[in-house]
Amino acid sequence: MTTVNVQVFGFNDDADTRKALRFFSERRIPVHFVNLTERPAAKGELRRFQEKFGAAALIDREAPKFRALGLHVRGDSPERMLDRALTEPRILKTPLVRIGGKVGIGVAPDEWQAWLEAERARATPPPAGGPPRRP
Repeated sequence: MTTVNVQVFGFNDDADTRKALRFFSERRIPVHFVNLTERPAAKGELRRFQEKFGAAALIDREAPKFRALGLHVRGDSPERMLDRALTEPRILKTPLVRIGGKVGIGVAPDEWQAWLEAERARATPPPAGGPPRRP
């Protein structure tokens, strides 16, 4: 089987991030884990998620850091908050998962499984000689 490119962005101390890592580990799928505490996501990386879901979907309005920064009363646009997430990644919803060209936010094992199966089907070569001919 060809290697599937899986990236998980999150935090070591986040239960949902650990669930995502465990999901792929149980299936023996290598993951490139980006610990947002050590290396915040680049703007281009977040843009992939923003293009699919919108900036507001990436912001965790229930996160303690969101309230500590006073963002709950500031009234900033989701785009400005996403810019803030480049330096304050704890306001992001996690995990952020990328498999090939597909992206997802939060824990979504059924979705990840479907993506993995689609990647495997795409990578599997068609049988030699094509379909059998009828006499």
